[in-house]
Amino acid sequence: MPALSAGSGSDTGLYELLAALPAQLQPHVDSQEDLTFLWDVFGEKSLHSLVKIHEKLHYYEEQNPTPVLQAAAALAGDLAEELQNKPLNSEIRELLKLLSKPNVKALLSVHDAVALKNYGPVLPPEPDDIDEEEDSVKIIRLVKHREPLAQSQGAITFKIIPSTKEETPSKEGKMFIKALFDYDAYEDKAIPCKEAGLSFKKGDILQIMSQDDATWWQAKHEGDANPRAGLIPSKHFQERRLALRRPEILVQHLKVSNRKSSGFRRSFRLSRKDKKTNKSMYECRKSDQYDTADVPTYEEVTPYRRQMNENYRLVVLVGPVGVGLNELKRKLLISDTQHYGVTVPHTTRPRRSQESDGVEYVFISKHLFETDVQNNKFIEYGEYKNNYYGTSIDSVRSVLAKNKVCLLDVQPHTVKHLRTLEFKPYVIFIKPPSVERLRETRKNAKIISSRDDQGAAKPFTEEDFQEMIQSAQIMESQYGHLFDKTIVNDDLAMAFSELKTTFDKLETDTHWVPVSWLHS
Repeated sequence: MPALSAGSGSDTGLYELLAALPAQLQPHVDSQEDLTFLWDVFGEKSLHSLVKIHEKLHYYEEQNPTPVLQAAAALAGDLAEELQNKPLNSEIRELLKLLSKPNVKALLSVHDAVALKNYGPVLPPEPDDIDEEEDSVKIIRLVKHREPLAQSQGAITFKIIPSTKEETPSKEGKMFIKALFDYDAYEDKAIPCKEAGLSFKKGDILQIMSQDDATWWQAKHEGDANPRAGLIPSKHFQERRLALRRPEILVQHLKVSNRKSSGFRRSFRLSRKDKKTNKSMYECRKSDQYDTADVPTYEEVTPYRRQMNENYRLVVLVGPVGVGLNELKRKLLISDTQHYGVTVPHTTRPRRSQESDGVEYVFISKHLFETDVQNNKFIEYGEYKNNYYGTSIDSVRSVLAKNKVCLLDVQPHTVKHLRTLEFKPYVIFIKPPSVERLRETRKNAKIISSRDDQGAAKPFTEEDFQEMIQSAQIMESQYGHLFDKTIVNDDLAMAFSELKTTFDKLETDTHWVPVSWLHS
């Protein structure tokens, strides 16, 4: 239908005005062709219907009604779950029965779909390249004199141009996303039909077949030959649901974080060969508190394979203190010193006689270190015994520039700041085994505990094991959506073998990476 724009001194009686226009204009039209055109335009039933809708919406425009809630279905599900735990009386039973009815669930689902959409009437913009002289453009100007033209005032101008629809390539059926959470359709109380749902696990790659519905997308597992798509919660809908539950998650996390959770801290001294490499010597500039702005749902991804002329992908290793991460890293370095490399940390402490600048550390002044901090040149940094220590971005670039795989050991919340086109990080989480297995495998090992201010290496205690496991659980819970691979260090030799295989595949196989890395 042709796009139409109108301006008048008053919008009152616009429908009556359009209805009267053809008869009013007839004496002023010269040709029968133009008269027929006007009758067709202003007699169009769809135009009359649109004007009626416009007037109704205009009446409510100043009130600007907005939905009180956009996730009524999820709230109803949470309410039903909460009521199940209460002593059941007749009123609660009746309410639970009501909330479980399919027609009520469908009504709430429709409510949420309507609440998430904007139904305001918006006319398409007028094209810039329309030639005023083209035959396809018609300008009609009505000037009010003494004719009884629906009691309007002023001049009314209609400019009628051909309808234009911008063709945009459809992404439906070609869009892939990585799931950042587990989803069981049969446990979802908000889904309209559980049998039509598609369950998935964190890390699964899904192909989006349709996003027409604002609440429920249609998708299937990548590579699945079955053409049938299933329903999954849309990104916006899932974000809102998680946001409603976020305060509870935050409280649980803060209870744990109030302990001295040293499992998040990491030594910078990756290239040292002495026994002090596990010393917790800094506090990171970024808080390890749960980032309430992060609500992991889906991430759009695309296949990627490293080309011969490209730098290797940065490999980020994450794990709690005592899990054996440094031992695995040393074994990798020893296996091929020409292929793997680590960063050289910066420090402000004085250089010792046996040390060389740029080998154990890059030694710089405190003023220069603080300047670099202000200029965001450090991935992370901290202070230990009145001296600064930090890992710089340039130290990572230096390793990659030598055509080596850079092994970087950082705190988990730092990972999201490294996820850029330049580094394309592959994140490996080194996870501890069960506490029973820890007792077996670490009985002769030592750890520099965060509870020991002297920094002396001592045998593992039961508290060290519990802290290691709890730290790993927090890492996985809050940052697991950023991990590409999880390796359980049950046996050092087996874990190293799995790690080496992962590295080999990383350099030769095709992997799914965020779309933003390749199209930024």
